Amino acid sequence: MYATAASTTDLNERQQASWLESHAPRSIVVFRALQIGDMLCAVPALRALRHCLPRARIALAGLPWAATLAERLPQLIDEFIPFPGHAGLPEQLPEPRAYREFLHRVQARRFDLAIQLHGSGAVTNEIVSAFDTPWLAGFHDPAAPVCTTFLPYPERGHEIHRLLALTSHLGAAAYGDYLDYPLLPADAAELAVSGVPLPPPGKGYVCLHPGARDPQRRWPARRFAEIGDALADRGLTVVLTGSEQERPLTAAVAEAMRSPALDTASPLSFGAMAQLMQGARLVVSNDTGTSHLAAALALPSVVIFRSSELPRWAPLDVVRHRAVWDPEGVRVHTVLSEAMALLALTSR
Repeated sequence: MYATAASTTDLNERQQASWLESHAPRSIVVFRALQIGDMLCAVPALRALRHCLPRARIALAGLPWAATLAERLPQLIDEFIPFPGHAGLPEQLPEPRAYREFLHRVQARRFDLAIQLHGSGAVTNEIVSAFDTPWLAGFHDPAAPVCTTFLPYPERGHEIHRLLALTSHLGAAAYGDYLDYPLLPADAAELAVSGVPLPPPGKGYVCLHPGARDPQRRWPARRFAEIGDALADRGLTVVLTGSEQERPLTAAVAEAMRSPALDTASPLSFGAMAQLMQGARLVVSNDTGTSHLAAALALPSVVIFRSSELPRWAPLDVVRHRAVWDPEGVRVHTVLSEAMALLALTSR
């Protein structure tokens, strides 16, 4: 299943540049079972595949929540297959029986090509190999040699560009490295009946997102409160966003602020939260899925990094988005300065 490297560099490059066109797979299953920020980073790679093979049927195998992402991108994804988790992956508790059923479902679809777009392949190559497709592609151990359909996992570079490196390696030219998250009518409908407090119509507002799955990525609540007060002093409504599990964080920010804030932490879907965010003049967040959502919505944002890799995860558009490295959680002045600079740009 793994294609071997060509005997000369020139031949290998020609094979790499034309593999998808020459083999013309009619059906492809892409495996990436991660959370929203990681999945949004894969949109440019999916876009490249679609432009290269406009008639192929492309399925995405991912965590169950990602069905809503596939629904938003019908021009890129024809089918979604929910992945129930695996003992070697931390994103979801595994269900052995459901996993076997998942494999049977994928195998029954008889895809021509399976693409492992989920990390270095230490665990996921075995998963994708079980899809029983004629051809496999993806990443493998960085020490392994380049071959026709597999690429050593890049140890450097932005996540978007790492994934595009694989699709380019297969012969699918990039069609932009921007993210995309179209809103649906259902998002507005969900938000309308959610009961969360909404900013007054016609008044400028900013969204502060103090949460992150990894506690080490969270900027202190009191720092978000300082930013919120400074923006409220400039006449902006402060909206605190978060999941239901993040209510203690948004409540801590609201309590530390001297100005009132709208606390919208609730079990909103990603789509409804995006609907809430879309009218904001600015988003201030930790390095988490919300920062990628802001980038996909083209919302000006300041993203605070405390422990994660800034070069890998910071938004690519450095005009609309600003990344601040602050492992000590003290650079309030820098975050506020970047926020005010973005607000000045959007007011022109």
